[in-house]
Amino acid sequence: MSDREIDRQLVARAQRGDKRAFELLVEKYQRKLARLLSRFIRDPAEVEDVAQEAFIKAYRALPAFRGDSAFYTWLYRIGINTAKNYLMAMGRRAPTSTEVEADEAEGFEEGEQLRDINTPESVLLSNEIAETVNSTIEKLPEELRTAIQMREIEGMSYEDIAKAMNCPIGTVRSRIFRAREAIAEQLRPLLGTRKDKRW
Repeated sequence: MSDREIDRQLVARAQRGDKRAFELLVEKYQRKLARLLSRFIRDPAEVEDVAQEAFIKAYRALPAFRGDSAFYTWLYRIGINTAKNYLMAMGRRAPTSTEVEADEAEGFEEGEQLRDINTPESVLLSNEIAETVNSTIEKLPEELRTAIQMREIEGMSYEDIAKAMNCPIGTVRSRIFRAREAIAEQLRPLLGTRKDKRW
């Protein structure tokens, strides 16, 4: 039985009033949701509060969940909105951060200079790349920023992103493409890549 099918059965049981079924969903996604929220909220205690609030909202909204998307996609949307509302109430703006891991750097087509990861130069370059990626994502329009985060940080499928963002899959592809182009543009001076190459 697939993960999604297990979730669907737990949701159906929870919708019929089985509290233990919902508790199992909470246990399954608690850490994943907290990891997501910690990208917006720095304080671990606040992350815990917002995650709890998101699960309460999800529980209350459960009768309206029709299973058109995966349960986590639906929960993800509730979590993001809860975090945004919380930050707005606290007079703060949602920060954005992505870490470029050393092993991810090997994915760059022309990133040979990053492969020997232990030299001071490569560590410095890795940090510069991470900072450049972070600051570029931070400046992106919200819909591009959200799409690239869902794809690159959460590893969500295009289909699930389309459902979470409530837009066609083609729009998601376009947003992710535009976000990557903006990041590539800023990385060119660091990686010494030509205009016709992305990385």
